[in-house]
Amino acid sequence: MKKHLFFLGLAMMIGLTGCGNKTNTEKSPNVDNEPKQENMEHENMEMEKNHSGSGEVPANLKVAKNPTFKVGSEVIIKTGHMPGMEGAVATIVGAYDTTVYAISYTPVTGGERVENHKWVIQEEIKDANNNTLEPGTEITVEADHMKGMEGAISKVDSAEKTTVYMIDYTSTTGGEVVKNHKWVTESELSAK
Repeated sequence: MKKHLFFLGLAMMIGLTGCGNKTNTEKSPNVDNEPKQENMEHENMEMEKNHSGSGEVPANLKVAKNPTFKVGSEVIIKTGHMPGMEGAVATIVGAYDTTVYAISYTPVTGGERVENHKWVIQEEIKDANNNTLEPGTEITVEADHMKGMEGAISKVDSAEKTTVYMIDYTSTTGGEVVKNHKWVTESELSAK
Protein backbone atom coordinates (compact mmCIF):
# COMPACT_ATOMS: atom_id res chain seq x y z
CA MET A 1 0.00 0.00 0.00
CA LYS A 2 2.84 2.37 0.86
CA LYS A 3 4.44 1.69 -2.54
CA HIS A 4 1.14 2.42 -4.28
CA LEU A 5 0.74 5.74 -2.41
CA PHE A 6 4.39 6.60 -3.08
CA PHE A 7 3.98 6.09 -6.85
CA LEU A 8 0.64 7.93 -6.85
CA GLY A 9 2.29 10.89 -5.06
CA LEU A 10 5.26 10.79 -7.43
CA ALA A 11 2.95 10.78 -10.46
CA MET A 12 1.04 13.77 -9.08
CA MET A 13 4.27 15.69 -8.48
CA ILE A 14 5.47 14.98 -12.02
CA GLY A 15 2.11 16.06 -13.39
CA LEU A 16 2.14 19.27 -11.38
CA THR A 17 5.75 19.96 -12.26
CA GLY A 18 4.95 19.46 -15.95
CA CYS A 19 2.06 21.91 -15.74
CA GLY A 20 4.23 24.37 -13.86
CA ASN A 21 6.98 24.15 -16.45
CA LYS A 22 4.54 24.68 -19.28
CA THR A 23 3.21 27.81 -17.66
CA ASN A 24 6.68 29.11 -16.88
CA THR A 25 8.08 28.51 -20.38
CA GLU A 26 5.20 30.00 -22.33
CA LYS A 27 6.10 33.38 -23.71
CA SER A 28 3.78 36.26 -23.19
CA PRO A 29 3.16 38.21 -26.40
CA ASN A 30 3.26 41.49 -24.46
CA VAL A 31 6.73 41.18 -22.90
CA ASP A 32 8.63 44.32 -23.88
CA ASN A 33 11.94 42.62 -24.69
CA GLU A 34 10.41 40.13 -27.14
CA PRO A 35 9.88 41.04 -30.80
CA LYS A 36 6.24 41.21 -31.73
CA GLN A 37 5.07 39.05 -34.64
CA GLU A 38 3.80 42.09 -36.53
CA ASN A 39 7.19 43.83 -36.34
CA MET A 40 9.04 40.65 -37.37
CA GLU A 41 6.82 40.25 -40.44
CA HIS A 42 7.31 43.92 -41.37
CA GLU A 43 11.09 43.65 -40.93
CA ASN A 44 11.23 40.46 -43.00
CA MET A 45 9.17 42.08 -45.75
CA GLU A 46 11.37 45.16 -45.75
CA MET A 47 14.54 43.08 -45.99
CA GLU A 48 13.12 41.70 -49.22
CA LYS A 49 12.37 45.15 -50.61
CA ASN A 50 14.70 46.52 -53.28
CA HIS A 51 15.50 49.77 -51.48
CA SER A 52 17.47 51.25 -54.38
CA GLY A 53 16.42 50.99 -58.00
CA SER A 54 18.07 51.30 -61.36
CA GLY A 55 16.38 54.55 -62.26
CA GLU A 56 14.88 52.94 -65.35
CA VAL A 57 11.23 53.70 -65.97
CA PRO A 58 8.74 52.20 -68.43
CA ALA A 59 9.19 53.66 -71.91
CA ASN A 60 5.57 54.86 -72.10
CA LEU A 61 5.64 56.67 -68.72
CA LYS A 62 4.91 60.39 -69.17
CA VAL A 63 7.17 62.96 -67.53
CA ALA A 64 5.05 65.39 -65.50
CA LYS A 65 4.77 68.77 -67.25
CA ASN A 66 4.21 70.85 -64.13
CA PRO A 67 4.93 68.81 -60.98
CA THR A 68 4.51 70.35 -57.55
CA PHE A 69 8.05 69.19 -56.71
CA LYS A 70 10.61 69.80 -59.46
CA VAL A 71 13.43 67.39 -60.31
CA GLY A 72 16.41 68.28 -58.12
CA SER A 73 14.35 69.86 -55.32
CA GLU A 74 14.50 68.63 -51.74
CA VAL A 75 11.39 67.42 -49.91
CA ILE A 76 10.40 65.77 -46.64
CA ILE A 77 8.90 62.27 -46.85
CA LYS A 78 5.63 62.03 -44.91
CA THR A 79 5.09 58.29 -45.35
CA GLY A 80 6.70 55.16 -44.03
CA HIS A 81 6.64 52.54 -46.78
CA MET A 82 9.73 51.13 -45.05
CA PRO A 83 11.67 51.83 -41.85
CA GLY A 84 13.72 55.03 -41.94
CA MET A 85 11.68 56.63 -44.68
CA GLU A 86 9.23 58.83 -42.79
CA GLY A 87 10.79 62.21 -41.93
CA ALA A 88 13.78 61.71 -44.23
CA VAL A 89 14.94 64.48 -46.54
CA ALA A 90 14.71 63.35 -50.16
CA THR A 91 15.80 64.68 -53.53
CA ILE A 92 13.39 64.40 -56.44
CA VAL A 93 14.94 62.31 -59.22
CA GLY A 94 11.89 62.04 -61.47
CA ALA A 95 8.26 63.19 -61.64
CA TYR A 96 5.63 61.40 -63.76
CA ASP A 97 1.90 61.68 -64.39
CA THR A 98 0.17 58.31 -64.12
CA THR A 99 -2.28 56.23 -62.11
CA VAL A 100 -0.93 54.63 -58.94
CA TYR A 101 -2.28 51.46 -57.41
CA ALA A 102 -2.17 49.90 -53.98
CA ILE A 103 -2.23 46.14 -54.54
CA SER A 104 -2.36 42.85 -52.63
CA TYR A 105 -0.52 39.80 -53.92
CA THR A 106 1.15 36.53 -53.01
CA PRO A 107 4.83 36.55 -54.01
CA VAL A 108 5.69 34.18 -56.88
CA THR A 109 8.61 33.02 -54.72
CA GLY A 110 6.19 31.89 -52.00
CA GLY A 111 5.62 33.29 -48.55
CA GLU A 112 3.05 35.46 -46.88
CA ARG A 113 0.52 37.46 -48.87
CA VAL A 114 1.44 41.16 -49.10
CA GLU A 115 -1.53 43.40 -48.38
CA ASN A 116 -2.03 46.96 -49.63
CA HIS A 117 1.46 47.40 -51.14
CA LYS A 118 2.07 51.00 -52.19
CA TRP A 119 2.76 51.63 -55.07
CA VAL A 120 2.76 50.19 -58.56
CA ILE A 121 1.91 52.38 -61.53
CA GLN A 122 -0.27 51.86 -64.58
CA GLU A 123 2.77 51.25 -66.77
CA GLU A 124 3.98 48.41 -64.50
CA ILE A 125 0.81 46.35 -64.98
CA LYS A 126 0.60 43.82 -67.81
CA ASP A 127 -1.93 44.78 -70.51
CA ALA A 128 -3.26 47.71 -68.45
CA ASN A 129 -3.68 50.06 -71.45
CA ASN A 130 -4.74 53.57 -70.42
CA ASN A 131 -7.92 52.73 -68.53
CA THR A 132 -7.89 53.14 -64.76
CA LEU A 133 -8.47 49.76 -63.13
CA GLU A 134 -11.20 49.39 -60.53
CA PRO A 135 -10.59 48.04 -57.01
CA GLY A 136 -10.95 44.27 -57.03
CA THR A 137 -9.55 43.89 -60.56
CA GLU A 138 -7.10 41.01 -60.93
CA ILE A 139 -3.81 42.05 -62.55
CA THR A 140 -0.32 40.76 -63.32
CA VAL A 141 2.49 42.96 -62.01
CA GLU A 142 5.56 43.60 -64.16
CA ALA A 143 7.44 45.61 -61.48
CA ASP A 144 10.12 44.10 -59.25
CA HIS A 145 10.01 46.50 -56.29
CA MET A 146 10.00 43.53 -53.92
CA LYS A 147 11.22 39.95 -54.16
CA GLY A 148 8.51 37.81 -55.74
CA MET A 149 6.46 40.74 -57.04
CA GLU A 150 7.25 40.50 -60.76
CA GLY A 151 4.74 38.18 -62.42
CA ALA A 152 2.51 37.96 -59.35
CA ILE A 153 -1.23 37.77 -59.86
CA SER A 154 -2.49 40.67 -57.77
CA LYS A 155 -5.68 42.43 -56.75
CA VAL A 156 -6.15 46.19 -57.05
CA ASP A 157 -6.99 47.69 -53.64
CA SER A 158 -7.16 51.34 -54.72
CA ALA A 159 -6.35 53.58 -57.68
CA GLU A 160 -5.52 57.28 -57.99
CA LYS A 161 -4.49 59.51 -60.88
CA THR A 162 -1.63 61.66 -59.60
CA THR A 163 1.98 62.66 -60.01
CA VAL A 164 4.41 60.03 -58.73
CA TYR A 165 8.01 60.69 -57.80
CA MET A 166 11.23 58.73 -57.88
CA ILE A 167 13.44 59.88 -55.00
CA ASP A 168 16.88 59.55 -53.43
CA TYR A 169 17.09 59.76 -49.64
CA THR A 170 19.15 58.77 -46.64
CA SER A 171 17.37 56.51 -44.16
CA THR A 172 16.72 58.02 -40.75
CA THR A 173 17.51 54.61 -39.21
CA GLY A 174 21.07 53.58 -39.94
CA GLY A 175 21.94 56.10 -42.64
CA GLU A 176 21.47 53.81 -45.65
CA VAL A 177 21.50 55.81 -48.89
CA VAL A 178 18.55 54.81 -51.06
CA LYS A 179 18.74 55.72 -54.75
CA ASN A 180 15.89 55.85 -57.27
CA HIS A 181 13.18 54.68 -54.86
CA LYS A 182 9.93 54.01 -56.72
CA TRP A 183 7.30 55.41 -55.92
CA VAL A 184 5.93 58.10 -53.66
CA THR A 185 2.90 60.21 -54.41
CA GLU A 186 2.57 63.96 -54.20
CA SER A 187 0.47 63.68 -51.02
CA GLU A 188 3.28 61.70 -49.33
CA LEU A 189 5.76 64.57 -49.67
CA SER A 190 6.03 68.10 -48.33
CA ALA A 191 8.31 71.01 -49.18
CA LYS A 192 11.53 71.24 -47.18
